[in-house]
Amino acid sequence: MRASADSVRAQILAILGAWGMPEDLAAQTAEVMLDTDLAGVDSHGIGMLASYEGMRRAGQVKLDARPRIERDNGAVALVDGGAGLGHPAAAFAMREAIARAKRFGIGAVAVRNSHHFGAAGWYVKLAAQQGCLGLVTSGTRTMAMVPTHGAVPVLGTNPIAFAAPAREQPPVVLDMATTTAAANKVKAKALRNKPIPAGWVMDGQGQPVTEGAAAVAQVFEKPEGGLSPVGGTPDMASHKGYGLGLMAHILGATLSGASFSPIRVKTQRPEDPDDIGHFMLAIDPTAFRAAGAFETDMDAAIDVLRATPPADPAQPVLVPGDPERAEHADRGAHGIPIPAGLEQQIRGICERAGLPFLLTEA
Repeated sequence: MRASADSVRAQILAILGAWGMPEDLAAQTAEVMLDTDLAGVDSHGIGMLASYEGMRRAGQVKLDARPRIERDNGAVALVDGGAGLGHPAAAFAMREAIARAKRFGIGAVAVRNSHHFGAAGWYVKLAAQQGCLGLVTSGTRTMAMVPTHGAVPVLGTNPIAFAAPAREQPPVVLDMATTTAAANKVKAKALRNKPIPAGWVMDGQGQPVTEGAAAVAQVFEKPEGGLSPVGGTPDMASHKGYGLGLMAHILGATLSGASFSPIRVKTQRPEDPDDIGHFMLAIDPTAFRAAGAFETDMDAAIDVLRATPPADPAQPVLVPGDPERAEHADRGAHGIPIPAGLEQQIRGICERAGLPFLLTEA
């Protein structure tokens, strides 16, 4: 089915509310999840509810937790996420970073004691909407990335997102995992019975795994193998993706005192929080240049990039954020694809929560 955006929002809100999440925190979480689905990032939207249900049943996540500032040092702050879902904590932290950037020119806010926060790109778009440059990195729960020359996973998908506002043009928005593909994108393809592209997932001998169920098992169940760093193989400079993943972890987790998965899993009980960390940076360009000058130059740079002669006329040169904006417009008009496997998952969650199934065709 292709579910309407309104019904997806209503379904997420109903489930989070039934689980005991306060209305304002649920609204923030649903906003991030819905926007992510509309942008075509199927791995981080409504499809995450099954994972969140498991965390709730284990007692890991405190859905009523409110983020609070733990340390305040002017342009810099540390936020305690209270072991809640990451969406409210990360949104709170980015808004704090933006406010500090407006005052000091730059604002940096780190988060600890959090959980999965959805798509990193949502938070940098929030900065761009307020006229700031935004940078986000995050630690992760899973160990999925196999370091260059390694046989077992050590790092997570450790995302990096960046956004910069323009004047006439939409903002440039980069949102990327530091693995060749995000772990949940492997799940999303398997749910849709699509093969996994060679190079996304490798086994313990470094060979590609392309069958959906086998790839999911390799990433989420087996101790060896996993996702490749950006670059894919050592010959294709996978050390760069590995290095970026480590940088994202250092900023997103080590800086705030959040966990490092290979160490945490040695003692973590099923009911213990994941203690994921995030990093939010906002920069006000007017601290460096006259108001509007940065945005005008951004427009000029974007125009040059879009005017680049394409190798294939059917595939014009885009800038980061263009594909997601096009997908957002299409899904807003025609609905969000809900594959049969995901629909079955949502129906099961609704049944266990004593809720009606609310998704309807667009």
